[in-house]
Amino acid sequence: MNRQNSRGYAPLAARMRPGTLEEFVGQSHIAAPGRLLRRAIQADQLSSIIFHGPPGTGKTTMAMVIANTTRSRFIPLNAVLTGVKDLREAISDARRHREEEDRRTILFVDEIHRWNRSQQDALLPWVENGTVILVGATTENPYFSVNSPLVSRSRVFRLEPLGKADLRAVVLRALADGERGYGALNVKIHPEALEHLVNVAGGDARSALNALELAVETTPPDAQGTIVVDMAVAEESIQRRAVLYDRDGDAHYDTISAFIKSLRGSDPDAALYWLAKMVHAGEDPRFIFRRMLILAAEDVGLADPQALGLVTACADAFDRVGLPEGRFHLAEAALYLATAPKSNSALAFFDALETVEKEGKIDVPSHLKDASRDKKGFGHGEGYLYPHAYRDHWTAQQYLPDALQGKIFYNPSHQGYEEGIRLTVNRRREAQLAAMEEGGMVAPPEVLTFSPEDRMRDRWLQRSINQSGKQLAVVRDRILAAANLKRHAVLLDLNAGTGLLTWEAVRQIPEGSVWALAVNEASAATLRAQALKLDEMDRPVILAGPLERICHMVSAEGQGDVRFDAMVGRNALLSIQDKKSALNALGKILAPEGVISLVESVPRRGQRIYDLVNREGLDGHLFEKWMAAEESIYGNLNDPMVNWNQDDLALAFEQAGFEILHFQPEQTAVEIFVTDMVLSRWFPAEEKSFEKTTCLCYRERLKAVLSREEVEQVRHYLTVKLSGKQIRWRSESIYVKACPDTGRSMDTQHNVF
Repeated sequence: MNRQNSRGYAPLAARMRPGTLEEFVGQSHIAAPGRLLRRAIQADQLSSIIFHGPPGTGKTTMAMVIANTTRSRFIPLNAVLTGVKDLREAISDARRHREEEDRRTILFVDEIHRWNRSQQDALLPWVENGTVILVGATTENPYFSVNSPLVSRSRVFRLEPLGKADLRAVVLRALADGERGYGALNVKIHPEALEHLVNVAGGDARSALNALELAVETTPPDAQGTIVVDMAVAEESIQRRAVLYDRDGDAHYDTISAFIKSLRGSDPDAALYWLAKMVHAGEDPRFIFRRMLILAAEDVGLADPQALGLVTACADAFDRVGLPEGRFHLAEAALYLATAPKSNSALAFFDALETVEKEGKIDVPSHLKDASRDKKGFGHGEGYLYPHAYRDHWTAQQYLPDALQGKIFYNPSHQGYEEGIRLTVNRRREAQLAAMEEGGMVAPPEVLTFSPEDRMRDRWLQRSINQSGKQLAVVRDRILAAANLKRHAVLLDLNAGTGLLTWEAVRQIPEGSVWALAVNEASAATLRAQALKLDEMDRPVILAGPLERICHMVSAEGQGDVRFDAMVGRNALLSIQDKKSALNALGKILAPEGVISLVESVPRRGQRIYDLVNREGLDGHLFEKWMAAEESIYGNLNDPMVNWNQDDLALAFEQAGFEILHFQPEQTAVEIFVTDMVLSRWFPAEEKSFEKTTCLCYRERLKAVLSREEVEQVRHYLTVKLSGKQIRWRSESIYVKACPDTGRSMDTQHNVF
């Protein structure tokens, strides 16, 4: 009996193609609840997108899911079978429905890279004016195979090969499905046979289903009517995993990239593996040698000056010997580079080039100019010290232009040959700088034929500036870097405030989603107003309320069972009384592999305002009372702002079930300029100081000990002493990175702060 005919002529892979988001298997980085793509499909707010990934990963399937889910019209085209004529008909149809029904059209172009440039250009105007929403699918890197204007108007989603668990689920679903699969038959698959199908399929769901179909359709049932798929049947059904390598496509660039990075990373085993993969696939050995010659200068450099010569010799030998024996020369060059000491100090050239581009025209110092033509007339070359006339064939003198004295481009590494010259280079550099500072090596003035103004060395005016903005930018970057964000991550900013972390996160995870928690509706309204500048699907989800109610607020958004890949925050726990309970709440909505990255100020260890001034000009008794009053602020055990230290914070994380990956207290000092605004924050106007705020100002805290008149004397004293002055403000913060405690060792984590 032809069992295929009993269930229709479509292949099993086509019959089992999912039709809804709930049926879709794998690609959780773009299809899981909370991800941008899933939200866009559910909200029918899709913009033009391109799916890129290997065969069998779900590109066409996701397009079909979009067709079944959205209310827009759906027109499928295959670039292999269609051309401009078919495209024009589809566009005409889309325009008609847009004008008559105000209905959008989604145009799905499978294998879009098969269209040539002119065919892709014909699509561009209609994507740009919104006549159609493009959904493209390609196995090639769209940044190489799709026209740049189309790519720039689309979101690109990379689909990865399916994991073993996903492939296993796909096969078992096909065996269980009575309508589309083999659920109506009595099929028994041995566990080792299933694992073989999963392993050899190499992440390709279509390959796994095709192998299953071949196994079931060609295996006769036994005496009991059972179709047994054992190891022998599985091996015949899918025998060899294909090596994905296109010499003109994405795998070409990815594999050579992996090879070069393995050499740079001094991993000879990985280098040989990627080299073997390229040779096996027929890559041009001369291309491989060319890349190794670049690496010998760029990444090995002067750490081993012989590397460039050896690779050149291997390349020359290969030209004489050819394949197959020339593979020895490829391997020798690769192994030498992989095991050589590394230095990229040659990149100093590009620092110098950047300086040249920024500085514009800078004159050559007179003593370095060519003296053969006009030494007598202009004094060119006068004062040059001939190094060979001195001991060790060196003497300190000026070689850089005046404006660049002290500029350092080249920094010898501690590797190989450079380690041997490092001390000499640094000592000579220090001697030259010392001579410059003492005025002993200033170039003699050029003799001119007219009377100019005196030429003097450039002097930089050092200005005292407020560094708080720069400091906050550094803090922001450290918090986000520690979170190891991926472009498709789902992130929660625990204390959005002005959006310091929120807006940068939106930039870093364009295919994910950002959630921002504001402490009150006023802050949330400000964030929402700023978010209006973004496209609707790019806007963060903005919540308002206390951190302790975060689970309720996330659930109320109705976006499914959202789990956050990362939570970030600056002073998110600062004023919370029960930090353990707050962290418990966060743990409920954090993904199992998620991380929390925070920086928390420790007010108890921060700057004392009384310590910014001396006692001069203030009554000694009042100064003592003032000191006692300010210290009492930090000793208040009922104040959640100050009643904790670093040990308390670490304990709260551990009790809430987190593993601390990084915990670093850090003291900083920043120069700030005391303006009227700074003073008004400490001592606001009387009518403002009684407004409802999350914490009392400095004035109100002092009033707990000092009288109103004494507080006014302190305010006046600080105004006289500090207004318009620059002060050094000390503070202590704790950088924390933690994850759910799953038994992972802290030793395996990277300290990225």
